[in-house]
Amino acid sequence: MLNYRIVTLHKPFLFFCFLAFFLRLPAQIFPSRNYPKNYFIYPVQAKIGLAANFGELRPNHYHMGLDCRTDQKQNARVLAAADGYVSHVRIEPSGFGRAIYINHPNGLTTLYAHLNDFFPELEKYVKEQQYKLESWQVFLDIPSNLFPVKQGQFIAFSGNTGGSQGPHLHFEIRNTKTDKVLNPSLFGFPIPDNVPPTLMRLAMYDRCLSTYSQTPKLYALKKVNGRYEPASPVIITNTDKVSFGMSAVDRYTGSANPNGIYEATIYYDDLAMSGFRLDNISYDETRYLNAHIDYKLRAGGGPFVEHLSRLPGYPEGVYKDGESDGIIYLEDDSLHQIKVEVKDAYGNTSVLQFAIKRGYINENKYNQSLPPEQKFSPGFVNVFEKEDVQLILSENDLYDSINFIYSKKPSITPLAVSALHSVHTALVPVHGYFTIRLKPEGLQNIDADKIIMQRTWGGKMDVVKPERDGEWFTGKFREFGNFQLLVDNSSPVISPVGIRDNSNLSKSLQIIFTITDNMKKIKNFRGELDGKWLRFTNDKGRSFIYRFDEMCTHGAHELKVSVEDEAGNKTTKIFHFTR
Repeated sequence: MLNYRIVTLHKPFLFFCFLAFFLRLPAQIFPSRNYPKNYFIYPVQAKIGLAANFGELRPNHYHMGLDCRTDQKQNARVLAAADGYVSHVRIEPSGFGRAIYINHPNGLTTLYAHLNDFFPELEKYVKEQQYKLESWQVFLDIPSNLFPVKQGQFIAFSGNTGGSQGPHLHFEIRNTKTDKVLNPSLFGFPIPDNVPPTLMRLAMYDRCLSTYSQTPKLYALKKVNGRYEPASPVIITNTDKVSFGMSAVDRYTGSANPNGIYEATIYYDDLAMSGFRLDNISYDETRYLNAHIDYKLRAGGGPFVEHLSRLPGYPEGVYKDGESDGIIYLEDDSLHQIKVEVKDAYGNTSVLQFAIKRGYINENKYNQSLPPEQKFSPGFVNVFEKEDVQLILSENDLYDSINFIYSKKPSITPLAVSALHSVHTALVPVHGYFTIRLKPEGLQNIDADKIIMQRTWGGKMDVVKPERDGEWFTGKFREFGNFQLLVDNSSPVISPVGIRDNSNLSKSLQIIFTITDNMKKIKNFRGELDGKWLRFTNDKGRSFIYRFDEMCTHGAHELKVSVEDEAGNKTTKIFHFTR
């Protein structure tokens, strides 16, 4: 006969057992999202497919919507995703190109960009406003009663206008009140996705140093038994403070196109340390992408690496702190477990797992003694001054500390009236517009009104018209590089295509002008037909085009074209023609 011993477990004991078990479970640091499903329909009449998703990594910004394929051609029919009214129209040479905003009763706004012609009534209204404002580039607030739309109603033809590099529709969903852009993939569009993200590499940073003072250690990843791991399952590091980054992409079912990931969380011994989720971002925040990625690595020709922890100069934004801000403190020589969960917007998950151990630490490598003017830190106003250069960075301009580097040398450009000042390196990003002041080497026999400030780096050139304050000239820029003052007396060049003086243009469809300038920056363009403003388009900032319409009647006409560059140099040409 078997004897049984009955043990009574008291409630306090059960509670602590449960608590101990619960605390060992990986904590979730992101709340669930509950956006309305099936409220919006897919916004274009084309085979459903994406060329890019929300949060994809782009130069200086996150991609802020879905790029819906249009069968690799223009003029697919774009449809209102839900009932509402046209609230805004934007037309610009870059960016969205031609775009429509629709406000909906549920407090959300949809945006449709890179369009060709709008539906006829709206096209007519916009043209009237352009002539009223005498500007092709417009951002129009449209009264709510003018253009109500129903779900599925034709609103425009798709195109390739603005910053688009191929035919598609850029589609966004925004909170109407806050203008925050929401991730459209969370709204139940019929895009099948059962494919988890692909993890390609791990990056490790010594956080006793600035991320800009090092090159991360990169580890290729392999998938073993459904999980990713580095080639060595144990990483030994010679520091007691580390953070990690990752290269990863996502794909949806049936597509090989690499899109951006949605969410990543890093765990240290089963404790959620920090993570990021790309589900709502405003355009005021989108430049923080440069803190989300290892900008220096990417700008130097390396891969995209996304930090799993915030840099010091990045507000919480897309990140959320758990047990820490994502920096891992190795306080002993024991083996510790690291896990990273990476998800897409449909919940498909990939997991990376490995162990980390603290090794020998060489304290001498951290003993760097720099003069105060060379230590720039986020959260502070940073100022650098010499006899002929001044630099002022606001407290929000840097994401991580830098050991500031400056040098100067004589300029070799004949137009220069200052030395060439090398201000740090453009491999380090700046968030806002910083102030730089330069003093010319002499203003005798120089027209100070024609002085411009030029920035160059790696074949790229930016120019601004500086403000004069006594001997100093002040400009604002958003990137470090090489700066100098130049005198620009060269006027823009107007090159007509399809027209010359006394032309007969009865069979012509359009007039084109190509404008070039030695500093590659046109400030103003104006066309006038018989003394009245004429609408020339300037898509992608290239040629200025007028397509003949009712504004040019049959008979003799005079066309006057005027162009002004950043320095104020002007060129005017007059053509007579018959139509």
